[in-house]
Amino acid sequence: MPASPRDQLRKSVRQQRRALSDHQQDLHAQSVAQQLSRHPLFLNASRIALYLAEDGEIDPAYLIHRAWKYKKQVYLPVLPPTGHALVFAPYHPGSRLITNRFGINEPNCHPSEWIRARQLNLILLPLVAFDEEMNRLGMGGGYYDRSLAFTRHRKQWHSPHLIGLAHECQKIEQLPCEPWDVPLNMIATERCLYDKKVIQE
Repeated sequence: MPASPRDQLRKSVRQQRRALSDHQQDLHAQSVAQQLSRHPLFLNASRIALYLAEDGEIDPAYLIHRAWKYKKQVYLPVLPPTGHALVFAPYHPGSRLITNRFGINEPNCHPSEWIRARQLNLILLPLVAFDEEMNRLGMGGGYYDRSLAFTRHRKQWHSPHLIGLAHECQKIEQLPCEPWDVPLNMIATERCLYDKKVIQE
């Protein structure tokens, strides 16, 4: 069975971001952190979800440390043993991590500490590809889309705000979208911050 256009795009863009050198990766991560750490959406958020980078994704480690420095509550996504939506677990300096069924590290904490996406002010999430209409292509599992489906029915933008983190090389002219895809509030790359109202150089 031939690969779908979305799967072909995933493969191509993932190869591009993995081809970046460690030095380029670090420079891009620093640039994204410098831009976002002074943005009102970051400064005004008290509960922020981020992620642990892999597969060439923009590393939000600099943003995590700035969030801790600013005394914000930091969360990481967790895939529960049952269900197909993400929850979010608190992440502190020195938090113990365990590996989930996809080989991704998650905070090792009691489920009573988990919160839902609705309880966050800001979610900084990874992506494979994006366009300037704030459309996001993920890895294909649909976990973020299912977890954030409630945001598609809002007439006004309320918390959580959704910001995708990406390398500029992950931008494409027009992303093939599906009805269940959740658009983002903003996308940050090493070059600029994209949103529908204005591109902030």
